[in-house]
Amino acid sequence: MTQESNVITLGATTRTGQSHILRVMLGRKVVIFGLVVILAFIIVAIFAPLIAPYDPYAQNLNATRQQPSAAHWLGTDALGRDTVSRIIFGARTSLLVGVVSVGIAAILGIWLGLIAGYFGGWTNNIIMRFIDALMAVPMILLALVLAALLGGGLKNVVIAIGIALTSLYARLMCSQVLSTKENDYVTAARSLGAGNWRIMVRHLLPNCLPPIIVLITLQLGTAILAEAGLSFLGIGIQPPQASWGAMVNDGYKYLLTTPILSFAPGVAIMLVVFSFNIVGDGLRDALDPRLRGTL
Repeated sequence: MTQESNVITLGATTRTGQSHILRVMLGRKVVIFGLVVILAFIIVAIFAPLIAPYDPYAQNLNATRQQPSAAHWLGTDALGRDTVSRIIFGARTSLLVGVVSVGIAAILGIWLGLIAGYFGGWTNNIIMRFIDALMAVPMILLALVLAALLGGGLKNVVIAIGIALTSLYARLMCSQVLSTKENDYVTAARSLGAGNWRIMVRHLLPNCLPPIIVLITLQLGTAILAEAGLSFLGIGIQPPQASWGAMVNDGYKYLLTTPILSFAPGVAIMLVVFSFNIVGDGLRDALDPRLRGTL
């Protein structure tokens, strides 16, 4: 068989695998629902200035805590700001925090786990004991401590959540590398003179990524929920920037008179986190044939 035919066969196999993953995921209505919600969430976040009916930061003290109406679909808050507009701009904050913090955690965790798993010995012991120390503290508590030390604000919240989530990626990557580095293709690459970093980047990393991708999908919802929790406690996103967690905190004082102020952002958090979790489960089942059940 010629080299050209090998490339054609490999390309066909890759396309077949991709189509199978899509078929398994899209064959479940609940996963399609999650994908639609996430897509809508991304569109709303990107085009927030065009979609929002009002300026989310404009105060109108003559129209405070209004009930839902044709002018304000979800009413107004204690400062007269339109609730719908603030939820729309809060989507942008949640998406930014989720993507950037999970990106930080994935990059740090992947490289720490890759180095620890490949080199082993004292390198593994030092890195993994540090990861164990991080895992001994609950994620939300660690993020809370880091956010309190760094201070509030978008940048510090992203850093705090990213560091708090790093241990999961490092532990998973290390376990994947420990089992993958004993494969024959790694031995063959080493016998051909490939260096350690070439083996790690060209051979181990691509073959260890599928479970990491699933974890990233699942952790996006966790990061958004963590940001909402920190903002609810008052040490996350600082006012006047719109944040779903801060909106829940602002509205809980008026639960008996204007419950929509807390319920509306709370439902938004629930829908987005649920959707990311469902899509992550569907992706996991599609990538692992042992888990292809029915959602």
